Amino acid sequence: MLAICAMFAVSGSDRLAIAAGYYAIRRSKNKGDGCLAPQVSTGHVWRAYPCRMSGHDHDHHDHHHHGHHHHHDDDHSELSETELRVRALETVLTEKGYVDPAALDLLIETYETKVGPRNGARVIAKAWADPAYRARLLADATPAIAELGYSGRQGEHIVAVENTAHQHNMVVCTLCSCYPWSVLGLPPVWYKAAPYRSRAVIDPRGVLRDFGFELPTDTDIRVWDSTAEIRYLVVPQRPAGTEGWSEEQLADLVTRDSMIGTGFAKSPASAET
Repeated sequence: MLAICAMFAVSGSDRLAIAAGYYAIRRSKNKGDGCLAPQVSTGHVWRAYPCRMSGHDHDHHDHHHHGHHHHHDDDHSELSETELRVRALETVLTEKGYVDPAALDLLIETYETKVGPRNGARVIAKAWADPAYRARLLADATPAIAELGYSGRQGEHIVAVENTAHQHNMVVCTLCSCYPWSVLGLPPVWYKAAPYRSRAVIDPRGVLRDFGFELPTDTDIRVWDSTAEIRYLVVPQRPAGTEGWSEEQLADLVTRDSMIGTGFAKSPASAET
């Protein structure tokens, strides 16, 4: 908390980004979210349960791309401690005049509704509908995404990886919660949780199974480790039966999880219900 306060005092130009991170913590405290938590009765299965924020929500700005063989300890934070820290942080920042709760409420709404997964869905829809754009996106995603007006912090360097019939891509940040905010908004709590971060690189098929879908055994699964320098965006396969659809219609089929690699795009039938 002291480090964050110091950052506010020293670097006024970064206040908006720090405020967004702080409010992501407060949002997690207030709303909760689905995350991966251990189901003790099985000993090996991780299920989605309502839970609160992870104890590793901070960003590490000095880490680099890592191999996919290291392990992480389980989350040791307690909810009561988290609540106390969030309340203390909110009190200090408000009293110091660094944050305005009303302004930060607006910031949260912006990231949830305007800078959220809908942006990414429009990127994917355009890639599905426009082969030339798809080629630019896969060659150099950052400027291709900027063509649609999406850029900014946590999205300075994005790499797009495409799912095919033979390869499925899945994104994780093994050290913290690096995430492409400009196209996916705020990261879900389960993405930041230690169980997902550690198990995704060890047993990706098992994790995908826990999210509710099974891949063919001959499909290769590639796990991408996001860092402070590089964020990844999965381009899911275009659903069959969408020939002739507009980009707006296609965007309605794209889900947040499909752009992380923990889900598929919706089918045309499910989109109509």
